[in-house]
Amino acid sequence: MKKGDFLWLLALAAFVLILVLPATHEMFVKLTTNHPYIGGFIKFAILATMGELLAIRIATGEWNTPCGIVYRALIWGFLGMVIVLIFGLFAIGVKGNLANGMLPGGESKFAFAFFVSSIMNLTFAPTMMAFHRITDTYIDLKYEGKGKVTINDVVSKIDWNGFVSFVLIKTIPFFWIPAHTITFLLPPEYRVLVAAGLSIALGAILAFAKKKQSKTI
Repeated sequence: MKKGDFLWLLALAAFVLILVLPATHEMFVKLTTNHPYIGGFIKFAILATMGELLAIRIATGEWNTPCGIVYRALIWGFLGMVIVLIFGLFAIGVKGNLANGMLPGGESKFAFAFFVSSIMNLTFAPTMMAFHRITDTYIDLKYEGKGKVTINDVVSKIDWNGFVSFVLIKTIPFFWIPAHTITFLLPPEYRVLVAAGLSIALGAILAFAKKKQSKTI
């Protein structure tokens, strides 16, 4: 095990302890309940960035800091706040449609969780993932020292075929819909904690896909 492996695991363990220890767990839940957007920003800025670092470690065998890591973390934080909003919107919307019969399942908890996960991942997720791919590519081009970076430069650089064939077609039905179905089977106060854990997987999957893409170009 390399020093970087130990430090990464230590950071993850420290975060898990915050969630597990009764005193800090209560403080964390209170923070995310009273200040959900701040909580979402912190969770995703830290954990999803850790996911990116892990993906680089897996793909290259080394711990390397991606260019513009502070900007990447800020973008993850922003996405965390958006996800907090989206979770609430889709949960309330699906619950209402189940109640009025516009979706089958009635009061079934599984139907609720499955429909929230499926609808959210088939509508919102592709937009969010595309936004993240665009911002990541912009940062990459900016740090390559090519001067002014235009939206055309960014869009042209992205492997949209790989994005659709891997990120959308494979990860959404085989990972995200099942993962978020489990998430929404949990009580609302625990969904925040599970989302924090899934943000590591999200960062790892997207970053790893990007690394894989760069090797095939």
